[in-house]
Amino acid sequence: MELKLGELLQPSSRNPIKKVQVFINSCLRKILNIHQPDTISNSLLWERTNQLPAEEEIRKRRWKWIGLTLRKSSNCITRQALTWNREEKRKSGRPKNTLRQEIEADMKRMNNNMKEREVFAQDRVG
Repeated sequence: MELKLGELLQPSSRNPIKKVQVFINSCLRKILNIHQPDTISNSLLWERTNQLPAEEEIRKRRWKWIGLTLRKSSNCITRQALTWNREEKRKSGRPKNTLRQEIEADMKRMNNNMKEREVFAQDRVG
């Protein structure tokens, strides 16, 4: 099974992360020589291979990057990009959510706000 970049960019009813996860799972099953009719659950597959689900891995890496960005000076362009609010409407074909909207949605799920995250990033030990 081959996953092409164009397939991920096509609008569809399925989330692109889910498509990536399906591809990863099929590759892991091939590596472990698990074929039909033998089946194992995805959670058992991830446990055997010491993998995290793709969505969790992406979220974890995104927050690592956000922490790194919040530790930079306030005039750094990557730090400014976290709080930048675009005034005009986005062109068609662009992602519905901006980086800022994705971060705010993640923080809502985690019951945090940006000020708490900035303080947390500055208090990092090590």
